[in-house]
Amino acid sequence: MSDLNVFSYYLGFEVQQSTAGITICQSTYAKKLLDTTGLADHNPTRTPIEARLQLRKVGTATAVDATHYCSIVESLRYLVNTRPDLTYSVGYVRKFMEAPREEHLVAIKRILRYVAGTRGWGV
Repeated sequence: MSDLNVFSYYLGFEVQQSTAGITICQSTYAKKLLDTTGLADHNPTRTPIEARLQLRKVGTATAVDATHYCSIVESLRYLVNTRPDLTYSVGYVRKFMEAPREEHLVAIKRILRYVAGTRGWGV
């Protein structure tokens, strides 16, 4: 067995080790997600989801690309590992992966704007 020294980046997690302890964060992963979705420079929001938001599976809004929607939701689910403040909102929009509509995509964009506006990327 060989020692590979202290690692600093693994599977999207940034690891910082010191005598005080170990800190993990996903700031690079979050920034890459924002760049991929094109929301890195949009106005941030203070909350990840609107209060009392009522989304329905069947609606009158136009359908969006389910593959793109699912890709963003799954990326957000991976980000929840170090961002527990996103857990409820990501879980809520995940319910609509089968047939996403424009209103569901708007909710995801709000979550991404919240991620862009928060400065505390790690745990």
